[in-house]
Amino acid sequence: MAHKKGLGSSRNGRDSNPKMLGVKVFDGQTIKAGTIIVRQRGTRFRPGDGAGIGRDDTIFAKRDGTVAFKTTGARRFISVTE
Repeated sequence: MAHKKGLGSSRNGRDSNPKMLGVKVFDGQTIKAGTIIVRQRGTRFRPGDGAGIGRDDTIFAKRDGTVAFKTTGARRFISVTE
């Protein structure tokens, strides 16, 4: 029994689409309600005052204002202040 595949077969060629994760708006920037602040996998950042979290863990602004990042212990929070 030969251990070679037939002609034309390839086991390569699979690749996933980019997910465009990361911080989109940084500390001190002004944003409008509904703007995405961070796209993430898991809760690396958690929502604070004026921010919400989507079902894919995306942090977004609930109101117009200025973005503020805050660290409390091992947790990082993102809030939107007016």
